[in-house]
Amino acid sequence: MNDVSLRLNGLTKTYLQGTPGEVQVLRGIDLELQAGEAVALVAPSGAGKSTLLHIAGLLDTPDSGNVEIAGQDLAGKGDRTRTAMRRQGVGFVYQFHHLLPEFTALENITLPQLANGVSERDAQDRAMSLLDRVGVAQRADHRPAALSGGEQQRVAFCRALANAPRVLLADEPTGNLDPDTSDQVFEALMTLVRDQGLSALIATHNLDLAARMDRIVRLEGGVLKPVE
Repeated sequence: MNDVSLRLNGLTKTYLQGTPGEVQVLRGIDLELQAGEAVALVAPSGAGKSTLLHIAGLLDTPDSGNVEIAGQDLAGKGDRTRTAMRRQGVGFVYQFHHLLPEFTALENITLPQLANGVSERDAQDRAMSLLDRVGVAQRADHRPAALSGGEQQRVAFCRALANAPRVLLADEPTGNLDPDTSDQVFEALMTLVRDQGLSALIATHNLDLAARMDRIVRLEGGVLKPVE
């Protein structure tokens, strides 16, 4: 069954800089992600992977091309439609966890759901379920400062999935962690991807982790190429 959660078609993006002038970062990006599929995005520094992730997640707009999420073509749609899809259809994880320091782990995952109209009880139940899946339910009442780096990033994964998105976009999600912790956190991330049936596009410099995903694509010279 063809169940494409994320489709990128013909994306281009050019930035204007003082010297050398125009820099074409994306030169016609095509990519499809199936539900439950984890794809590693590898790229040299400055190749445009963050730009690609931002466009895929509707945080930026391409010069040309289309982004389709969960069957909805977002080309030419207004800010309200794009914001609604970004809030409900896309989850983001960054290299640094960006948790709200004054709130507990449970509250950090509950708050996005409350903002999306979910009842407090249902939001807390989902938050605890997600925390349990990544092995940190016992730390639910702790604030970020009381959590280890690995625990903080696992909570960040749960927050990204709080509103049950179809697509997860991650930019170096284990980049700040030591190798052992990175491996544990990656396994937690993959557990969530499989359990929730997500499409995940995960940018990483860690080729060992990339090799454990379903496939690898490389962004270089503004184009995507499969890595065998």
